[in-house]
Amino acid sequence: MAKELKLYPAEKKGELLELASIDDLKEMARQVRRDVVRMLAMANSGHTGGSLGMADVFTALYFRVLQHKPHEFWQYQDGDMVFLSNGHIAPVWYSVLARSGYFPLGELNSLRKINSYLQGHPTSEARLPGIRIASGSLGQGLSSAVGAALGLRIDGSDNDVFCLMGDGECQEGQIWEAAMSASHYKLANIIGIVDHNNLQIDGEVTSIMNVEPFADKWRSFGWDVYHCDGNDMEDVVCTVEKIKASDNRYRPSVVLATTIMGKGVHFFEGSMPDKSNWHGKPPSKDDAVKALAILGETRFGDF
Repeated sequence: MAKELKLYPAEKKGELLELASIDDLKEMARQVRRDVVRMLAMANSGHTGGSLGMADVFTALYFRVLQHKPHEFWQYQDGDMVFLSNGHIAPVWYSVLARSGYFPLGELNSLRKINSYLQGHPTSEARLPGIRIASGSLGQGLSSAVGAALGLRIDGSDNDVFCLMGDGECQEGQIWEAAMSASHYKLANIIGIVDHNNLQIDGEVTSIMNVEPFADKWRSFGWDVYHCDGNDMEDVVCTVEKIKASDNRYRPSVVLATTIMGKGVHFFEGSMPDKSNWHGKPPSKDDAVKALAILGETRFGDF
C-alpha cells in the first residue's frame, strides 16, 4: 500500500500545515485524487473528470499558497477567501478542506448522501467550514468574489479572493459582467483561476460555444492574464505565488490553467471518441479499484 499522509491538524489546533516541497505537494495531490475516486464510487454519483483535473491546483492553494486558519474559519477575519464557481467539482474541494483540517476526514464517506454536509454541489445552508456560498449554477461565482473583494477593501484588508471557474462556464454572460466590474473597481485582490481543459459536458468548448481568443478577452476586460500547466505542481505554485508577491498589482488577475480532464488515471483522461465521457460520470467500484491501484492504493473502503 502506498504511504498515506496522516494529516490531522485537529491534534495541533492553531497550527497550519504547509507542505513546503513540491514533492510533498505532488504526493498530497495524489492522495486527493484517491479521495475523489473513492468518494465518487461510494456515492455512485458525481463529477470525476474536472475533480481529478484540478487536484494539483487545489492542493497548491490549500497546502502552500493560501493564508488561512482551518480551525477558525468562522472567526478568522484575516485570511484569503476562496469561491468555487463551477461547483460540480466539489469532491476535490471537499478533499483538500478535510485534509487541511476544516472538518474530519471521515465526513468524506458521506458525499451526496441524505442529510450530508457534503452535497453534490457546495451549499451554504450546511455551514460547512471552508464554504461561504452555494455554487454550481454556473456563472455566478465571480460575482460573489467581486462582492467579497469590495468588502475586503472597505475593511482595509489586503487579503486575496480566489475564484475557481471552468472554461465552459465562461460562456456565461454573468462571468463577463463580473469581470467588467472587477476591472472597473480595480480589484487587484481578485485572482481568478480557470480550469482550461477545453471540455464541457456536451463536448469540446471550442465546438459548443468557442471562447477563444480567451486570453485576449480577459485582457480586453482589464485583467492581467497568466498561463500555467495546471497539472504541473511547480508551475502552478510559481505562477500563483508570483501574483501574490507582486508589488505592481493594480488590476484583477486571472490564471488560465491548462489541465487534462481526469488527470492521474489514464482511462479517465479525456478518452476518445467522447473526450468528455467522464465529466459527470462516477467510477464504478471496479473502475475505482483499478484507478486506486494506478494512484498507489491497494484497498477500497472508508476513509
